Amino acid sequence: MPYFNWNDTINLFTKFTPRRLWNAAKVYTSYQLTRLTGKPVQWGYPVSISFEPTTSCNLRCPECPSGLRAFTRPTGMLQRDFFTETIDDIHKEILYLIFYFQGEPYLNPEFLNMVKYAHDKGIYTATSTNAHYLTDQKAKQTVESGLDRLIISIDGTTQDVYQQYRVGGKLDKVLEGARNIVKWKKELKSKTPFVFFQFLVVKPNEHQIEEIRRLGKEIGVDQVRFKTAQVYDYENDPHQLIPENNKYSRYKKDSNGNMKVKSGLSNHCWKLWHANVITWDGLVVPCCFDKDAMHRLGNLKTQGFKEIWNNDNYRQFRRELVTSRKNIDICANCSEGLTVWED
Repeated sequence: MPYFNWNDTINLFTKFTPRRLWNAAKVYTSYQLTRLTGKPVQWGYPVSISFEPTTSCNLRCPECPSGLRAFTRPTGMLQRDFFTETIDDIHKEILYLIFYFQGEPYLNPEFLNMVKYAHDKGIYTATSTNAHYLTDQKAKQTVESGLDRLIISIDGTTQDVYQQYRVGGKLDKVLEGARNIVKWKKELKSKTPFVFFQFLVVKPNEHQIEEIRRLGKEIGVDQVRFKTAQVYDYENDPHQLIPENNKYSRYKKDSNGNMKVKSGLSNHCWKLWHANVITWDGLVVPCCFDKDAMHRLGNLKTQGFKEIWNNDNYRQFRRELVTSRKNIDICANCSEGLTVWED
């Protein structure tokens, strides 16, 4: 299953309009100028945003705040009216919308209605799910919503291995959900959503890499991708998650035998220029590594999105990043660019 997929790529490019293309060019140019000069320059608006449908989740994964019920911020559901108001404000510039931050999106009863709303605005839409709620009816509704990309998290090919990370999960439900989606794509003669299995490679499951490739082909998903695990206490690895195969690890040992993040921390970050994250209750944060929304750059309940994107908080954060990124706490465990290996 190759990384490049013509149908998905063509679908994404059909979402470009002259205005979105011009916005993307401005964002990319300002980012390159920032890298060249070492001084933050920001033109245009985000190319991609992530909207959090909910912080609730049915599983209890050991490295996830939702799973651990360990948030310092309140749990709740994204409200449809708030979502549509925000999209109305920014849809002409936004190309890509990810319905995910924390939690299980399908727990929000308005989730697919919001997908349909964004789809009707010509935005490429994607989400990530543990697939426990992809009943036959929900799978049909998902295809009909116009969702462009569906990531199904599946971290084991046997129940005993799967549940070691996806605590409380049922592998048979995941496989049933995947089959339902594939079935309804065929029934409705739809090319979307582009469906792939995302396999989070950890020590307990790394021996099943070849098996998940076989299983993905058997079920008929479009692709199988492998993701490295973020381990908060990676120096000690309390849950024994870091795999033996270094290809699938975000971490490596230094000359003293201590674990460190592979990627290093250069004083630039493409994500801060082209994307951001909006929590279910309207907080704007820099990226998906700020899971507790500690770096609150604005609140959409009190300010417009475009005002926040260029406010003093955002400018200050960008200045700090290009000056000394290592001193920003959410960057300390960042592995942008080392997150996913794709087959």
